[in-house]
Amino acid sequence: MSVDYPCTIAAFDVGGTKMAGALVRYPAVGVPPKIEAIRSVPTEAGRGGEAVLEALLALVANVTAEAEGPLVGIGVGAAGCVDVRTGGIAFANELMPGWTGQPVAERLRTSFGLSVAVLNDVKAHALGEARWGAAQGAQTCLVIAVGTGLGGGIVADGRVLLGARGFAGELGRTPCPDKLGTPRACGTASELESIAAGTGIENRYRTAGGERLCGREIAQRAADGEELAQHIIREAGTALGEAIAAWTDLLDPEFVVLSGSVCNAGPLWRAALHEGFERQAPPLMRGMPIVDAALGGQAPLIGAAEYLLDSLKGRS
Repeated sequence: MSVDYPCTIAAFDVGGTKMAGALVRYPAVGVPPKIEAIRSVPTEAGRGGEAVLEALLALVANVTAEAEGPLVGIGVGAAGCVDVRTGGIAFANELMPGWTGQPVAERLRTSFGLSVAVLNDVKAHALGEARWGAAQGAQTCLVIAVGTGLGGGIVADGRVLLGARGFAGELGRTPCPDKLGTPRACGTASELESIAAGTGIENRYRTAGGERLCGREIAQRAADGEELAQHIIREAGTALGEAIAAWTDLLDPEFVVLSGSVCNAGPLWRAALHEGFERQAPPLMRGMPIVDAALGGQAPLIGAAEYLLDSLKGRS
């Protein structure tokens, strides 16, 4: 199917903490898209998957009502493992209870009568950065999002690799054998997400005797000199840096792009990440650039819109 320009897509980002939506307008081929009518609401994941889906439907109705002309379709980046063949949620861990099995694409098509394309939210983030952000022009790149959870997108020639089932890049499940016994999100062997992601940092701080604090507060305590907070933040950065070294050994990317709320954990986290990477990386990989994402919260919205365009053009 061909797409006529200018065109507008309704794009959405469903994360574990909040969901956002916007109109992504493309003035012409090769011209950066413009983000309009941005809306954001809490995900309230604890209410269950059906409630989250209903909240998404309400947000879609709110955003699409702002469109001044016809929409090409709806693009969604959603937390969890997305079955790209159906646009449904194949698996989500306990950070999104009841989200597994939710028929996201089917409900959106039925409710709005538009073309719909759904992929994982971090892959959407990676696709946005690959097309219009920090990874633009890169032949091979790894984009890692470290927020409530942890995931990634493998960029090759401007496209995000999906894998046979759409699950490529589920980096959060990478084993961390030296942290066996750490409480974890999906019930398997001790995994990186439970150490390096925001929820893991909060859980480990509390389990080690700290108060119930959010990640930002723990990072601030680390900056203020509290030893427990510094230990947790340092371990989170080190574990991620060591894991990046393993992934780059496998993928040989030109560079790595980092995004997500944990990237604001401060210089202690940054130093630990780089030290962990340099210590673990093979000699040829040492010094590889690890850069910040360029598009911020707009990246998954742009990526979701790009994925919808790809699906319409038969490239997804």
